[in-house]
This record gives sequence, C-alpha cells and structure tokens, in this order.
Amino acid sequence: MSISTTNFTERELDRIIEMAWEDRTPFEAILFQFHLSEKEVIKVMRSNLKESSFKRWRKRVNSGVSQKHLKKRNPEISRFKCSRQKAISGNKISKR
Repeated sequence: MSISTTNFTERELDRIIEMAWEDRTPFEAILFQFHLSEKEVIKVMRSNLKESSFKRWRKRVNSGVSQKHLKKRNPEISRFKCSRQKAISGNKISKR
C-alpha cells in the first residue's frame, strides 16, 4: 500500500517529519498515528527534505544513537511520548 504525501495536510506532514526527526519516537508510533510504514516515512522524508538533510537523517536513524526501532530501545521504555508531554487527545495531532 503506497500513500501519497498529498493525502496529508501540511500540518500533518510537518508532524510526521517532526516525529521522524525525533530520536525517541519509534517508527511504530508514526505507524500508529498516521498509518505510515517505515518505508513510507522514508519516502515522505526523501520528498520533503533537501538531499543533504535527508542523508543526514538516514545516517542518524541507522546509527547507534537513534532509537527509531523498538528492537533497539531499552525494554524499560514502554511509551511513545515523554512523561512531560501533554496527553494525546482524540485529535491526530495533539500539540500545536
């Protein structure tokens, strides 16, 4: 299933990119909230970032620093969000 970036509002695209840049936000959180697989997130990032920014993001995601994959995370971390973040409302985008 391929999802075009035209299916998202500018605000949703901004949030997807923001979540993808955050080291602690796993791809599974993006899948849960926006129904985008890791491959689809990569396509979104490639089409919305400058080439140098995209390469820097991919390098970071594939490094040991990033926890974008749940398998790399500490098993004690069981949440998608920071404990200080506002609770997610019924909206897709909780902050803004």
